[in-house]
Amino acid sequence: MERQHNLHSSIHGSFRSKDSSSTVESDPREKIKDCLRKFIAFMFTQVGVGALVVCYAILGAASFMHIEKDSPDEQLENVVQWRRNCVEQLWNITNKYNVLNYTAWMSNSNKVLRDFQNNVTSAIHLGYNGRSSEDIWSFPAALMYSLSVFTMIGYGNVVPKTVWGKIVTIAYACFGIPIYVLYFCNMGKVLAKTFKWLYITAHECSRREDPLLEDGEIQPIKKKITVPSTACLWVISFYILTGTIMFGAWEKWNYLDSTYFCVISLCKIGFGDFVPGANIADSAEGSHLKLVINFIYVLLGMGLVAMCYNLMCEDVRVKVRELREDLKNCLDDITLKITVCMNDTKYYHQRQTRNIK
Repeated sequence: MERQHNLHSSIHGSFRSKDSSSTVESDPREKIKDCLRKFIAFMFTQVGVGALVVCYAILGAASFMHIEKDSPDEQLENVVQWRRNCVEQLWNITNKYNVLNYTAWMSNSNKVLRDFQNNVTSAIHLGYNGRSSEDIWSFPAALMYSLSVFTMIGYGNVVPKTVWGKIVTIAYACFGIPIYVLYFCNMGKVLAKTFKWLYITAHECSRREDPLLEDGEIQPIKKKITVPSTACLWVISFYILTGTIMFGAWEKWNYLDSTYFCVISLCKIGFGDFVPGANIADSAEGSHLKLVINFIYVLLGMGLVAMCYNLMCEDVRVKVRELREDLKNCLDDITLKITVCMNDTKYYHQRQTRNIK
């Protein structure tokens, strides 16, 4: 009877568990929570972080375009008004004096031109560059601005002038910088593991025909293989050379300026004196494709810098460990030699004492 009761209770419990699991599976709120968990877990993977960075940059570019593109540019309107006033005053002076009083005409004309020059100079110091908001905040320029914000490069060639543009930039940087740091760490680890695997595979293939023979058996050389720092420097140099050729051809820069821009960008200094986008925005064909390539170059270059940092740190740690072991072995040898020397000296003195006695 007891066994039948236990069997009945176990069967009843199993049915209850199935009913509860079916209710959980049929609950739409649980499904939504499960989807959110899976989505968050995916976004913290390498592919998810990379996609998140790209989507975040595109979202920022669209937002800044919407905010800044249709806003009136007071400096541009002032310069246009100053130009009209200058032309009108010069025309009035010419009609008044004509060629009858050349000295007065020159004096008044120089005064009007000097005022116009001072006004334009002050406008240039405040950020006037002769382009309208629609020309400045094109999609390529907005995308490069978004990239410069959350990567902390900060070129400074394009800046928001509206109140909402500045507020959105602050919020965009506060949320974007942690995302970029996460991308920087994850991409550096992935590229470091990939490059290290390729280097170890090539190293083992090159050393496969050079085994260590011991007791008539083939014993492979067992030693931890690390990527040397010179290999990392070669990778970065080749990447900078690629960017030098690419930006020199597209932006009509010389090779020195292109190399200067690549190094400044990858080091996240970002002076802003050389920024890609001007010639790309002027070209009617292939502008978006070239923009995507520029965007990928800077973003992938940050990942390569993180990769080289991880590999060089590992190489330095291994070399420091080997140096510490070598120093320890050297000190042990020196201690052993000193001990042997002291023992030999003691034995020699004892022998000399015995001979004297």
